[in-house]
Amino acid sequence: METRSARSAGAVVLAIAACKLLLFVYTGWHYGYFVDELYYLACSRHLAWGYVDQPPLIALIAWLVRVLLGQSLWAIRLLPALAGAAEVLLTAQIARELGGKRFAQALAALSALIAPGILGADALFTMNAFEPLFWMGCAYLLIRMIKTENTPLWIWFGVLAGLGLENKYSTLIFGAGLVLGLILSGERRLLANRWLWAGGAIALLIFLPNLLWNVQHHFPFLELQANIRASGRDVPLGPLAFFTQEILLMHPLTLPIWLGGLWFYFCTKSGKPFRAIGWAWMFAAVVIVVMSPRVYYLFPAFPVLFAGGGVLWEQLLARPRLVWLKFGYPALMLAGGALLAPLAIPVLPPETYIRYTKAIGLEQPRIETHKLGPLPQIFADQFGWDEMAATVARVYNSLPPDVRARTAIFAQTYGQAGAIDLFGPKYGLPPAISGHQSYFLWGPRRYTGESMIVMDDRQEDLARLFTSVQNVAQVDHPYSMPYEHFDVFYCRGLREPLAQFWPHLKKWN
Repeated sequence: METRSARSAGAVVLAIAACKLLLFVYTGWHYGYFVDELYYLACSRHLAWGYVDQPPLIALIAWLVRVLLGQSLWAIRLLPALAGAAEVLLTAQIARELGGKRFAQALAALSALIAPGILGADALFTMNAFEPLFWMGCAYLLIRMIKTENTPLWIWFGVLAGLGLENKYSTLIFGAGLVLGLILSGERRLLANRWLWAGGAIALLIFLPNLLWNVQHHFPFLELQANIRASGRDVPLGPLAFFTQEILLMHPLTLPIWLGGLWFYFCTKSGKPFRAIGWAWMFAAVVIVVMSPRVYYLFPAFPVLFAGGGVLWEQLLARPRLVWLKFGYPALMLAGGALLAPLAIPVLPPETYIRYTKAIGLEQPRIETHKLGPLPQIFADQFGWDEMAATVARVYNSLPPDVRARTAIFAQTYGQAGAIDLFGPKYGLPPAISGHQSYFLWGPRRYTGESMIVMDDRQEDLARLFTSVQNVAQVDHPYSMPYEHFDVFYCRGLREPLAQFWPHLKKWN
């Protein structure tokens, strides 16, 4: 009987995970490349142990995808789609390890499916699509160690933690929260053994190349973060605004589930052994709110609450007169998930999306303070890149061949530069140069500044740097971000050699 129930639970969870995968198969290429995807593809052509704004794993994954599958939109979004399905499966598996049966596992998996924030994060090729697997993988291993005393699992914990740090530095927050949770929850015995030290050594060994790269480059990520805070680029959020957005982006109908997860870890007998997980979530939430309250930074921590909440509600709804809720509430969740899904993923054409959000009176919360066009930033940043490259190509190809060979294409942002690098070859363009983020470290290459196509600048500023400046084209797209509507200039005769002037072009923001 137990085996049949486990198989039934597994089938339900697999069906939910398959729904998520199929959803991305349908929606994954309705718009275009996201601005960060262009940058990660560019980083994959400059493999290194670090980059100004992220560790190296995302660039390595992009390189592997390019080599094995190509760099089409379908190819680069396949792994995030698979990671999203794996996130659903792992959420249900954690619920099972916490003692949950079929309903608990299905409810946890369904919560991970319908959360708009998680849907959006898994829809793009970014570090955020893979981060939950590292956070939840560490939580799962810790739960197994608490249950079984199998402390050699610290070795695998160290592997996951090290790889997680090579994916995104915020893994350190959740990892530190888990260790703190063991101290606060009374499970200190797991810290007092040699396997923990072995796992820590493995994590450090995996992370060491990036750490040394940061030392060599004077920790550019810290400089970048300081610049972002000073610029006021991010929308400021206090604790109340932050958690209000978390409620919306995890879906309001999952609120009783993830709050139930906190209750499970802190206030129930069956959850008490796993209280370290609850403390880890609390620690991560506090650190993120204090340091950098971007709403999506906490998304990877919610599945562990979905898992605990699933177990709690399975226990609470065990009474016969409440059994209808086991069917009614998940059905309501599915309907609510369908209602909010178009806010997170490109289910609808742009014009339909605009009408839809006006009709329901909801839209994506703003992350940055930039002026918006008709679409929210996450969607707008998927439009206009190919058209921009085509506009620049018309300027470049109008030059005499001997001049063309000495002409640099200078971009102000990594999105502009990444678009030239991705789409430019079909128009005969060379790779772009830029002072933005890691493009600055890649330098001006062989260019001297005698002939340059400069994107997105002011003519009066360029006139002070070059002997000749011509406004030759305009870039525009009805759905792109307003700051991606700009003039293109053809400039000749940089008054100072480009290699010598290059330090002034550094832009880390």
